[in-house]
Amino acid sequence: MEPVLLKDIRNVLEGELICGREDWHIKNAIVYNRHTLEAPYTLIFLNKRESIYWGHLAQMTPCVVVTDKPVEDIRHLLNKTTVIRVKSVIQSYWTFIHYYRSLFTIPVTAITGTCGKTTVKEMIKHILSQSYTVQASESSKNEPRRSFHYLLGINRQTDMAVFETGLGNIGNIKHQCLIYQPTIGIITTIGAHHLDGCKTLEGYIEAKGEIIEGVAEDGALILNADDENIKKLSLDSFKGSVIYFSLINPSEFQAANVCYTQNGMTFDLMHNEKTYAVFIPGYGEHQVYNALAAIAAVHHMGMDIGEASGRLASFQNMERHLEVSAGMNGSTIIDDTWTINPTSVEAALKVVDELGKNKKTIVLLGDINRLGDYEIEYHQKVGSMVAERTFDTLVTIGEKAKEIGRQALRDGFTGDVHAFQTVEGILEMLKDKVDEHTLLLIKGPMKSRSMIQLAQQLKML
Repeated sequence: MEPVLLKDIRNVLEGELICGREDWHIKNAIVYNRHTLEAPYTLIFLNKRESIYWGHLAQMTPCVVVTDKPVEDIRHLLNKTTVIRVKSVIQSYWTFIHYYRSLFTIPVTAITGTCGKTTVKEMIKHILSQSYTVQASESSKNEPRRSFHYLLGINRQTDMAVFETGLGNIGNIKHQCLIYQPTIGIITTIGAHHLDGCKTLEGYIEAKGEIIEGVAEDGALILNADDENIKKLSLDSFKGSVIYFSLINPSEFQAANVCYTQNGMTFDLMHNEKTYAVFIPGYGEHQVYNALAAIAAVHHMGMDIGEASGRLASFQNMERHLEVSAGMNGSTIIDDTWTINPTSVEAALKVVDELGKNKKTIVLLGDINRLGDYEIEYHQKVGSMVAERTFDTLVTIGEKAKEIGRQALRDGFTGDVHAFQTVEGILEMLKDKVDEHTLLLIKGPMKSRSMIQLAQQLKML
């Protein structure tokens, strides 16, 4: 956090100094009982309904408590630490956020999408970090409660910021945009996910569209022109510029001649009647879409496309994102245990289609969570995707995933189908099935430690 004089903060909040001094600088800020107090010089927002104890603060002085509690309820803090009283701590919290964000006139990118948002964020960070100081969200830790902390990571040395926005329920992206106040918004894809929180696919699409109103009026939206659900979003209220990327439909950033090559993909990027040769580590057409979104974003910030494309060639593809490695009995393992939803399954199966040519193909799929009332329907759709292919073996792991195998058989899948409740016994079964001519995909939810461990075992043997 950029140090800010406490007196200036009190003036912005229109608060009353109850006790203590205000001639020192704040170096961190938290919401009590939501964030952890870890260091001195911290601004603590304390809701009038919350209790606070001096013992929590004693080791972290100086600090300041901003609260809307009556004075009699905080007498035990008086003369021990600085206390500022405000009319509404919630309003003061948001006032502080807008004040702090206003200190920095830098490009801030917010990214959402069913798939690809973490990779696009990391690509943008990779491209920019060679020349600039970049603040970014960590890995795929994109929960709304983390946004305040990520914002405070911006300081006077920060040149650009890029944040992934998470969606579990309607309103999450709107909340995060109010914090980040992005100048650039990216939507990678919209499939089916988090239907337990958004109730329906239409609700989920609408929730993803919250980013449209969250981007600054003079900002830019970067959208996938080939995504049918993105096309359903209304852009009538958006006053900034809209930039499209695609492989199929005409767009400002369009890929052609997409090819699989050693360790990644090559394609021609066409923009403003110029063509750029691009190599991107990692397999799949979805990875090309990710690269297009990242290049479009950094170009909008002022970077040359050729330079940006060149930097992407050294991008290190994220672990457990269709990570290809040697495996048991000389086989090839594709570890895609980062996450699972119908959109990412389809992308993974397309990679198996290409890399599995002239090989024995085995696909291991786990439960797809957070589908709400549409759980059976979407597992069946994945089963139909499998049935369209000539894989040798399908292995499902988990009660929900059983429906994938059932539907695959109903649709005429000719390969072997095995259903396991857990990973127990799978390794023993596979030892007799895989050899140097085998390509095996394992894909499951990121919170399934057992599937992650199974993937590691498959790669070690």
